[in-house]
Amino acid sequence: MKSLNEDLKTGQFNNVYLLYGEEAYLKKQYKDKLRNAMVAPDDTMNYAYYEGKGVNVKEIIDLAETLPFFAERRLIIMENTGFFKNATPELADYIKELPESTSMIFIESEVDKRGKLYKAVQNKGRVVELGRQDEATLLRWIAGSVKREGKQISESTVRHFLTKVGTDMENIQKELEKLFCYTMEKDMITVEDVETICTTQITNQIFDMVNAVADKQQRKALDYYYDLLALKEPPMRILFLLARQFKLLLEVKTLDKQGYARKEIASKTGLHPFVVGKYQEQAKVFSRKELRAIMEESAEIEESVKTGSLTDTLGVELFIMKYSAK
Repeated sequence: MKSLNEDLKTGQFNNVYLLYGEEAYLKKQYKDKLRNAMVAPDDTMNYAYYEGKGVNVKEIIDLAETLPFFAERRLIIMENTGFFKNATPELADYIKELPESTSMIFIESEVDKRGKLYKAVQNKGRVVELGRQDEATLLRWIAGSVKREGKQISESTVRHFLTKVGTDMENIQKELEKLFCYTMEKDMITVEDVETICTTQITNQIFDMVNAVADKQQRKALDYYYDLLALKEPPMRILFLLARQFKLLLEVKTLDKQGYARKEIASKTGLHPFVVGKYQEQAKVFSRKELRAIMEESAEIEESVKTGSLTDTLGVELFIMKYSAK
């Protein structure tokens, strides 16, 4: 991101950019910043935007060959095209000869770094991965947002906020806006404010439910389940998320035993480094044998629901009751 910020600061842009990764918020932010910096906001003649699969490569090349109309450059933005997962040799070859008067920006979630197009962009322009941010970065970002609003918040409250709303920056931004509106007349944001106005992510509710199961707090585990049902969450989705949670615990426990560091565990499991520690603690409560048995049971419950021998609501309830019983 440092190089990208430098380009924006100096106004010296590359001919082609690839922004990829899991953090949708950052991809949108930088896409908009580059677009506004590279062409005038009201310039519809020299700006084109394509989204989704099925974008015609020949059409892109023909447009790229067209000189800009009374402007320094023509800008083409392509988002979620799948070009970097599929073979697009024609476009890869063309990018090597991309005229100085045309700039391209690709925005993707996943890329194949071995692909010809990826290598072509890497050689011709700038490739920037915008992945999930680490704990320290999120803490600084939230603290900065709070300060700009003329408010204060303690580090412990920020950590509680992240635990509740998750680490997706787009969701964090929405929850912060709610929090600022709720505390309009206050200078200090408290844990109570966060609890009152912020929405707990379903994955965090599932985490809390598993905690209750681990602690053999059956009533509490069932209350979480009934709360999710009240929020119109389908029982089978809840079962899927529970099974996924136990699968992640098994993976974390196995990697932990093999001596992997927290950052490596995060990379291998797809978890945010911020929450790996929580998973390590939760995994200690279960043996690997127990975790495998729980996952097998969830598969059996799903099969029983599919065959009609058990209703979905009751099936998940029995599953929770069995493993939270003292």
